[in-house]
Amino acid sequence: MKRHLIIATAAAAALVAGGTVTAVAVSNDGSGSARSGAPVSAQPAAHDAGTSASGTAQVQDGRSSIRMQDDDADGREDLREAKAAKVTAPDAAAAALKAVPGTVAGLDLDADRPGLVWDADVLGKDGKWHEITLDAGNARVLNQHVDHDEDDDARELAALRNAKTDAAAAARTAASHGKVTSVELDDDHRSKAAWEVETLTKDGKEHKLLVDTQSGKLSAVPAHDADDDDNDGADD
Repeated sequence: MKRHLIIATAAAAALVAGGTVTAVAVSNDGSGSARSGAPVSAQPAAHDAGTSASGTAQVQDGRSSIRMQDDDADGREDLREAKAAKVTAPDAAAAALKAVPGTVAGLDLDADRPGLVWDADVLGKDGKWHEITLDAGNARVLNQHVDHDEDDDARELAALRNAKTDAAAAARTAASHGKVTSVELDDDHRSKAAWEVETLTKDGKEHKLLVDTQSGKLSAVPAHDADDDDNDGADD
């Protein structure tokens, strides 16, 4: 999501011996993260993957350790991403919750400007929606912010809070059908909520599966639902 950023540079007097000043990007919600490509401020290394007193993750350079362009010229981009990712969906969920305690509502493996990343949507314990970008090579937090534009759908919130099976457990359940590349809570077009999980096998075949939020039972996405998903971008 595009947001207006204000780049602020610390005063030279703030420098300590051998330290550097970090350019900080401040979003509309007041949270800040180290600007992509900027030096890291002179702080103990233990803070690199932790959180500050304000709850904002400390970020190093904002770029993934796996450099990969968003290029699907041959139609095998998803397979390349799945093979390159070193961090599994459950591990990405755990890293997201370490940055922002709450409940993971969605995970998506994607190659973007920073490289190969996991995008995580988390409903925080603060009641706000957080978008977290994680390095797909080492689970380091690259970026995070509060999504003020997220619609508070009462049905989705209830399904998420009442779920006995979380996103990480759903991913582990579906992993027998290939490498998990996406997990999303789906309550839009079925009688009860379920985790919709996408997996890829080594030959590039995609599977769309459902994991019941209550029982954790695995099933295939009904054919008509799969067809609807495949035609989402088609002209009417």
